[in-house]
Amino acid sequence: MSESFTPYDETDPLSIEQYGQRLIGKTFMDVIQEANLSYDTKTEIIDKYGNPRRKGGLGNLLEEIYFGYKANSDQQADFFEAGVELKATPYERLKSGKIRAGERLVITMIGYDQPIEIDFSTSHVLDKINIILLVYYLRNKELEKNLYYPIDYVKLFSPPKEDMRIIKEDYEKIVSKIQNGQAHELSEGDTMYLGACTKGSTALKSTVPQYYAPDIPARKRAFCFKNSYMTYVLNKYIVQDVDTYEPIIRDVSELEHTTFEQLIISKINAYVGQTDKELCEIFERDYNNNKSQWIDLAYRMLGIKSNRAQEFIKANIVVKAIRLEKNGTMRESSPLPPMKLMEFVNEDWEDSTLYSYFEETRFLFVVFKKDGDFYKLKGCQLWNMPRTDLDEVVKDGWEKIRTVVQNGIKLTKKETASGVIIKNNLPGKRENPIIHIRPHSQKRFYILENGEKIGDGSYADAEQLQDGRWMQKQSFWMNNSYVLSQLDEGLE
Repeated sequence: MSESFTPYDETDPLSIEQYGQRLIGKTFMDVIQEANLSYDTKTEIIDKYGNPRRKGGLGNLLEEIYFGYKANSDQQADFFEAGVELKATPYERLKSGKIRAGERLVITMIGYDQPIEIDFSTSHVLDKINIILLVYYLRNKELEKNLYYPIDYVKLFSPPKEDMRIIKEDYEKIVSKIQNGQAHELSEGDTMYLGACTKGSTALKSTVPQYYAPDIPARKRAFCFKNSYMTYVLNKYIVQDVDTYEPIIRDVSELEHTTFEQLIISKINAYVGQTDKELCEIFERDYNNNKSQWIDLAYRMLGIKSNRAQEFIKANIVVKAIRLEKNGTMRESSPLPPMKLMEFVNEDWEDSTLYSYFEETRFLFVVFKKDGDFYKLKGCQLWNMPRTDLDEVVKDGWEKIRTVVQNGIKLTKKETASGVIIKNNLPGKRENPIIHIRPHSQKRFYILENGEKIGDGSYADAEQLQDGRWMQKQSFWMNNSYVLSQLDEGLE
């Protein structure tokens, strides 16, 4: 493009940003209608980009119609002379008033047909993320067309130094797995901020041979910023909302000779051998023996008082306190976030809440073992679910539970010596080695087909089924036996 044809300086990031900020307050339809195009061309563009199923369509629209260059899949940055990459990405407003990123931010495809770029400092990924012009639009699915989504924020963003160190570690971890012929085992949960997300509508359609392991097919994937990271960027740097997070890394020099993962483990392992009672005394915390106590101690060992670790929020790391009994058994299974049966029943596996949760989440297991009257710290590990466990075992359990819900859950009233209980035909813990489903809260509330109400809870503790009955809210749980099997040697 020649400078005379563009209303911005192609070599100046600030000029590009200033021109982009003229989009604020407009919808994508406004962009089309205000463009100097014929009626037929505008109609053609509306048909082309007005399909909400078209991935990346709104970003391509801005590239071609507003910024005046042809959308492409080049590895270099969009405004290569300025080193600026353009990314249009949705955000959503929750009922609570808070906002979150609508999806992960895809950066560039991972090529399986040729050697992977090993050095992050010379990679196309770095070219694409060094300076990003983020265009955030509010996704409102109630609107007739996605072209009516309003553009609310336009701002340049460059990952800060401390983030870039972790992004480099993430890149090297992904590259290492690909080089080892393990691209089929990649998961977003492997890494912190930079992920390897799947591309393609189904596993079958998007499976290709690996360059480093031609006989083992792997899902097409792209480098991306994880949804959790983009939500943090949105709130911290774009909207500049109140920052209530505490950093684990106080100075980027802490990562000079170690990785973030090693830093986390060393901080917690410095207290190995201390009992929960002793840790409470060290951190001047009441020893109240409630369930949150051990998670709170995990954060305290990391130097966090609020349980809002900045890096964990960005990386979607969930802290799980694992308490083992003297004989090495684990008393309780591990609850996952609450679910809605009537939403779950209409999901497809790879678009399901459960799949996304395990695909994108890392866990920090902090292990305590019973010693006398207290629990002694054994250590910790960062863990995410192995790909085969998710794609095979968890999927099988999920499908069996969904089938029961689709066919209609059977609720059976039973009189016992301790009172009335309600039994159901959902698959139990013995039906799957990894997951099961059971009530999320202790308060019961049921309304049977005859209108009879049972339980000490209320409508807030229950969910209405498709036939009008009400049932106590449910959630998935990770089986305690499975969690125990995943612990590193020395932590059992």
